[in-house]
Amino acid sequence: MDDFFYDDELRTIVERIVGQDIDEEAGKGRPLSSRAQQTQRSIEAYLKAGVRPRWMERVAEVDHGIARERRRLAAAYVALREEYDGEPELFATAWRERVHTWRFDRDLNELIEQHNEWYPIERDLPVNPRTGEYVPVGGRSYRRPVLDVAWALRLFPPRRA
Repeated sequence: MDDFFYDDELRTIVERIVGQDIDEEAGKGRPLSSRAQQTQRSIEAYLKAGVRPRWMERVAEVDHGIARERRRLAAAYVALREEYDGEPELFATAWRERVHTWRFDRDLNELIEQHNEWYPIERDLPVNPRTGEYVPVGGRSYRRPVLDVAWALRLFPPRRA
């Protein structure tokens, strides 16, 4: 069997998605229709047709999801700070415990991973020849953080700076 088709557990999200479009016997993708071969693929063409490219939809979904999770964490943080008002050590311990038991949105994290892998390719981002890194978009990295305990503690530290 070909190396490309191995256990789903070992495959990245991108490999799983691309694997869905591959003919397992031939190891090749499905042929494009004649219409698809003649259609111009550009941002302008997508927007003219009234269809947003997937990267546009995904980045909006990711940013809205991160904002939602940030609001949920902020509400829990404020409520716990009020509960332990004047007891910073107890608050810090309780906050760490709360964050370690927090249920982060698994689907959102998968979407973030897809975004981080596909976005520079879909947007055809330029690469800085000196660093080998993609050029920042709008002055910041295109990458979005995976939501986990470390992210939550960076965002809402258990102790005031």
